[in-house]
Amino acid sequence: MKTRIVIPLLLASLAGTACGAQSLSADPSAPAGKSAAPAVLDQAPADDKAAAVINAIQPDPALTAKLPADIQSGGLKMTSSLGYPPMNMIGSDGKTAVGLDPSLGRAIARKLGVKLAITDEEFNSQIPGIITGRYDILMSSMSDTPERRTKVSFVDYVKAGAGMVVAKGNPEGIKTPADLCGKTISVVDNGSSLELAENTDAECEKNGEKGLEMLKFAGDQEALLQVNNGRAQANITDYVVAAYKASDPKTQVDALSIDGTEALWGIALRPDNKALIEAVRDAVNALIQSGEYGKILAAWDLDKLAIDAALINGAQ
Repeated sequence: MKTRIVIPLLLASLAGTACGAQSLSADPSAPAGKSAAPAVLDQAPADDKAAAVINAIQPDPALTAKLPADIQSGGLKMTSSLGYPPMNMIGSDGKTAVGLDPSLGRAIARKLGVKLAITDEEFNSQIPGIITGRYDILMSSMSDTPERRTKVSFVDYVKAGAGMVVAKGNPEGIKTPADLCGKTISVVDNGSSLELAENTDAECEKNGEKGLEMLKFAGDQEALLQVNNGRAQANITDYVVAAYKASDPKTQVDALSIDGTEALWGIALRPDNKALIEAVRDAVNALIQSGEYGKILAAWDLDKLAIDAALINGAQ
């Protein structure tokens, strides 16, 4: 396997991640110690495709009562790695978080009756942020895996699979990961997509074929660009992201799904924060049962990601 870790100049503009990430939500936390009065709930921004659904969600006082006192008074601190459309991205004003993850985060906060602050954070810094208590919840299209469960707990909220982005018309004739042997691929330097790339590389070499040359990037946008500029024959990513990119004719790419890769994605929380974990699970289930969850997914054309019930750590 030949690996080149690429650090594009674009990352300089994203450097407000690991060292001092910046809040992209105009949602100020309620003052501490004033939990007696109901919170004035946030309104979803106009760029949020599910704004009408979210703004109609009414709090459940029974769920609010389950929350730790500091969250009842100060609200939820959420982190997401923006730049991963349609799951998480920056709105037209250049600062507001939008996408399915922010939409569901806002819906959960409203159901719990608390404010929400969303902070953009580089993917590899998100779990450390949960562990240290900098953030309460992490919603960033993160796969619920046994390895990650050694550090965080998950409330599973959607189910999605992997995909590939290839040049328009698929000139290389790529159909499955096995067709990537001997080719250059781009991938985010962490997570399930990298794991899939590494497993494919190992299978190629096991079968006596040339392995993959991997171009690794800190963010998904940089990885996707490599197909457009011809440096990579394919980008391995989540299928929802691949399909979103391919839906824009200006990108000149096609999306391919990878069979057998569907997995649960989870909201990550500190394992010792049992009360918050259960409250978030119950809020997601309340949204599922009310139909609001389905409407939010439909607003982003992501109905296929729906699950029937939220589980903690996939119910193991």
